[in-house]
Amino acid sequence: MENFAFLIHPIEIDDIYRKYEGLKYLPKNLVEKIIAKVPPLNVSQITDLKSTYGEAEGWFIGVPLTTKMMIQLDEEKVINKIIHAGNVAEKLGAKILGLGAYTSVVGDGGITVAENLNIAVTSGNTYTVAAAFEATKEALRLLSRKIQESEVAVVGANGSIGRVCAELACRDSKKVILIGRDLRRLEELKTSFIKKYGKINIDCSTSIKKGIATADAVITVTSSIEEVIPIEDIKSGAVVCDVARPRDVSKKVQEVRKDVLVIEGGVIEVPKGVDFNFNFGFPKGLSYACMAETMILALEKRYENFSLGRDMDIAKVDEITRLADKHGFKVAGLRSFERVVDHKYIEEVLMNVEKAPEVN
Repeated sequence: MENFAFLIHPIEIDDIYRKYEGLKYLPKNLVEKIIAKVPPLNVSQITDLKSTYGEAEGWFIGVPLTTKMMIQLDEEKVINKIIHAGNVAEKLGAKILGLGAYTSVVGDGGITVAENLNIAVTSGNTYTVAAAFEATKEALRLLSRKIQESEVAVVGANGSIGRVCAELACRDSKKVILIGRDLRRLEELKTSFIKKYGKINIDCSTSIKKGIATADAVITVTSSIEEVIPIEDIKSGAVVCDVARPRDVSKKVQEVRKDVLVIEGGVIEVPKGVDFNFNFGFPKGLSYACMAETMILALEKRYENFSLGRDMDIAKVDEITRLADKHGFKVAGLRSFERVVDHKYIEEVLMNVEKAPEVN
């Protein structure tokens, strides 16, 4: 039996209140001080993970820090708490540790954590990219569009996930818009893509507003704790794949922009029978892609630091996609703000696209 562990943490303070209702009557800063002193703990055991090629079981290890706390607290203290969580995983018998949500972002993207543990570590970012791009292509198809005829904007293109999303777009789409804060780095990225793939239509922008204005698809992968996508500037009929956690796209988009399709990147259907024994917001049988990557590597007995740091190899994206197929993991249709994107949902978007006024 192969063994793995995966780190989870409360995204925002409300997640803590759902678990400990009495704390909501205390001041937020006091709640944060209390939570910061709680050690990592074993939240649940993941059982019945089986594929044709093997079996595995694992554990969710909770890191009691919100995303905001991980950003605002001393970085060394946060990384030490993540390492402590890794020690819990080691004692349980895990051979590989997956870094969930912001635990994969803080510091150097897991490198220091891996150096201080005796088991393999992965961020899950590789399969997150693969799943996000596959979901984006499927969303475009449902809106009667093809990726080959579409403009794709990548918000956060200078980041590790964003760079590979952009490279995947360069392989498939008509035009790519690279969006980030550092124009020089964006231009360098553009040059490297042209050198590798030949003549490609690529634009660079430090303005999200301008960068997404003509995009048929927007893949947003920033590490911001605030929503960054200006709802009013999304093109009518566009697909927005929000890979970021916390979200880059406000839930308000459901109310004010019914002519666009916002999807969650990285939603994966796991092999039948897996029981997470924990509710992290998805229906039974579904997981985030970062979770799935950890499970896939365990089933494959690939106990190595697969996705770490700020660099990512597109060859690994292709490899994890192949391994996912081998072990029975696949993109689980589409979801939008916890709602299943079904035929009726698509019809509503298309109907509202027709009603939307043309922008000159």
